[in-house]
Parts: sequence; structure tokens; C-alpha cells
Amino acid sequence: MKFLNADGYQSLQLDIVGFLAILGESSVLVQSQVAALSYFFLLPRLVPAPQALIRTSRPERLEPSTGKVVGAYSGGFRDRVNHLAHLLHEGNTLPAYSVRCEKVTYTANLSSDVKARLFGPITWLSILGFFMSAALLALAIGLNDGFALVAILALSFLSTLVGIGNRWSLKLRKRVADRAVPRSDVVLNYPNGSFLIIKCDEYTARQLYWHPEECDYMVGPTAYRAISLCGTLILMFGVICLGNATLNLQVGFAASYIILNAAYWVVAALPAKWNWDLSSYCVERINYEGPEKMETFTDALWKAIAITQTAHWVSVGSIAPVSEGWENWIKEAERVAESGPGVWDEECRRGKRVASVGLQQCPD
Repeated sequence: MKFLNADGYQSLQLDIVGFLAILGESSVLVQSQVAALSYFFLLPRLVPAPQALIRTSRPERLEPSTGKVVGAYSGGFRDRVNHLAHLLHEGNTLPAYSVRCEKVTYTANLSSDVKARLFGPITWLSILGFFMSAALLALAIGLNDGFALVAILALSFLSTLVGIGNRWSLKLRKRVADRAVPRSDVVLNYPNGSFLIIKCDEYTARQLYWHPEECDYMVGPTAYRAISLCGTLILMFGVICLGNATLNLQVGFAASYIILNAAYWVVAALPAKWNWDLSSYCVERINYEGPEKMETFTDALWKAIAITQTAHWVSVGSIAPVSEGWENWIKEAERVAESGPGVWDEECRRGKRVASVGLQQCPD
């Protein structure tokens, strides 16, 4: 083989194709966390920008979304929306000043059944990388290219190594005590002025809304740092060998990484929910008379109060501005809403009247 003789070492070169192996970091990183939940993540394969998976530290929790979580009756408050709750309700699809009500039921056992979708988009990415790695390996052996052979073995083994270091399982909290608790309805308020009212029990509320999702990693932090160091060295060695492969193999590597980068970009652009198996939760839409999309924040807040039948959560979550006009408005809205959620059906016009109380001090 070429690299085993003296002439091979004397003709060392570092071609630009090696840089293709480390491009596409953002599209790899955006889906790396859910990908590490799947066993397919351990397949030896080509991965664009594998350095994105070699980090000095791993996230301890899933990244939350911007928004507020308020207990409609319990008085609880969080200034972030948990990752799974945001995906389950697709909060990013809510139009501004919209109000939606959904009922969530946990259908599985109390142990966590949330996982990566078995044959979701990220699974097919792993399978695609595996077959490309196998094809290049066969080509390197057929063309007797030693540098390409070492490169493909190093870069493929690297994906398995970092897969072991990043492999984790989802740990959801559950309520242990069995005693009476306040009603567990939850209100999600997003920055665009939309409201999502969730009707659920205390067990579901604890899992999805109140406790952040924890990542339980397969290997400890010390072992992970050792894996990261070895992975970094393997990556550098693999890229050097890749740059010294024959022209035919370099063309093969270039084509493979271009295809993989395009595929990872496409999957990163797909809805993140497609990569998760959330079948443990049953979500049912509860419809109320009147439009879901409101004209102003005041109208949206009024409808949310009417559905929850209380305005206590408005002050707990600092949803409305603090002023005398708004305080009077909230008190009046709560008084009217006490007659039940049907108030929006029967007294929509009155709701408009209530919403006008004190507006001279509370612009929308």
C-alpha cells in the first residue's frame, strides 16, 4: 500500500478535501442531543463536523424555550418552558395573541417512556453515514489506498467513540407523595402574547412543566473527558490521512461529505418533534366558542382568564403590566369569569366591554 513505502511518506500532501470533514457544525449540533438517545448513534459511520460532538462538557438538561409557565391554581411559576412541553404542544406554531386549550393525559406507566423515534429522520442519517462509510472502505481496499483505509477506519470509529461518550437516557421527575393537591392546570405564556392552557393531573404537570428534564449519561464525566481527548486525536489523525489519500478516494470522500452535509441541513430544518417519540402523552384539543386568534393582547388575556375561571395566575406570573388600571381590569375580568368557562360563549360582547375597563392606562 502507498503509505507503507518511503515514496509514500515523501509525497505527503494536505489537500483541501480534509476540511470538508469538519464543515456543517451547526446542523450537526442542533440535533445531537436527541440523536444520542438512539442506539443508531453508536453505528460506525461518517459524520460531518464530528468535532461538534467532542465538547469539554455535556448539557445536563434539555434546552428550554422562552416563555412563562404558571400554575393556574397552584401558584407555581417558571420563567422557561421545558423542551418536551414545547415540542409536545408545538408552541412555536402559536400565532400572536392566540389562546388554545389542550388536555394532556399520560398514557404509559410512571416510568419514563419518552425516547428518540425509532425510524425518525436522525435514524436515517445514521444509516446513510454507515453505508457511505462501508462503500468508501470497500473502495479503499479495492484501490489499494492505505491512507484512505486508515482515514475511513479512524473517522468511522470516531463516531462510535463519541457516541459512547454522549449516550444518555431521559430522566423525568414524578410525584411520589400520594396526597391531595390543588388543581394542576397550567398556563403557558409565550413572548408573542399567545396563551396555552393545559388541563392535566399533578403527575403529568410535574413531568412536563415543573421539573426540567435531566440527562442521565452512560459514562461519567471523567471517562467522557478521556473519550473527548482520544476523539480529538483520532479526528486530527483521520483528517491528515484523508488529505493524503489518492485522487479517486478524495473525490469519493468529498462527494460523501457534501451529500451528508446537505442531508443533515435538511433534517435540521425539519420540525424537531419528528425526532421524538412522545406517544406516552395523549393531547386533545378543547375548543371554545369564539376565535382562537385574537386581535389584541388584552382580548387574549381575557379569554385565557375566562377559560381558567381565575385571574390569580396573572399576578403570579407577572403577565400583565403593574398599574391601577390593569389591576381594576383584572379584578373585573375575574369577577365575570367566575360564572364558568362558558362565559366566553354567552358573553363575548360583555368580554369586549370588560376588556375596555381602564384601557386608557393600559395600552395593548
